[in-house]
Amino acid sequence: MKKLKIGIVGVNGRMGQEIAKVVEQSAHDLFYALTRDVKLDEKKAAKVDVWIDFTSPQALKSVLQMAEKYKKPVVCGTTGFSAAEKKLLETYSKKIPVLWSSNMSLGVALLNEALKSFAAVSDFDFQIEEFHHNKKKDKPSGTAITLQENLEKAVGRKLPEPLAIRGGGIFGVHKIYAMSDEEVLMFEHTALNRAVFAKGSVQAAEWLVKQKPGLYGIRDVLFGKKAK
Repeated sequence: MKKLKIGIVGVNGRMGQEIAKVVEQSAHDLFYALTRDVKLDEKKAAKVDVWIDFTSPQALKSVLQMAEKYKKPVVCGTTGFSAAEKKLLETYSKKIPVLWSSNMSLGVALLNEALKSFAAVSDFDFQIEEFHHNKKKDKPSGTAITLQENLEKAVGRKLPEPLAIRGGGIFGVHKIYAMSDEEVLMFEHTALNRAVFAKGSVQAAEWLVKQKPGLYGIRDVLFGKKAK
């Protein structure tokens, strides 16, 4: 595997720090650790192989502009986007490879895939419930929204909004209930630490550098789908 020069945008944030640790423990080079309040070093930015961004919806455009200028791929794990900001991902993905996911865990990617099986019991009642730490701003989480969208596709109808609970230092728990008069089935994913998201984003970066321009998701890293 080629040793990558990885750039991290927002390295001073909680996720940025976790990604930096994972990169430093990997075979890759943490080449550029960029904070939002520091002026961009153009020469250094031009040498980055792939960017990983976990900053904010407000910073998205500047991150994509920087990556597009140097024709570099971007892995983005930011959530809470507006429709216009999601459109930016689509626009820039026509020029560079962009991988966005509301959750970089490979386990959550598998969970989203497993939701397709609920099509067989589409007449059941369904409810998603999610738990996160008390510092998380978006509610429901981006992960819960993605799970909801995929579940609604599987069962072919609108469902009740996810229940969002905030408290303590919970990294992330997502539960999907399928309920009939006779039985209850539950799928659950629990993140034990932030490293799971950091490792997933680095794995996504390794995969994305080999792709053509397009908009990808974390499931594509596992299942090898083409760009949207």
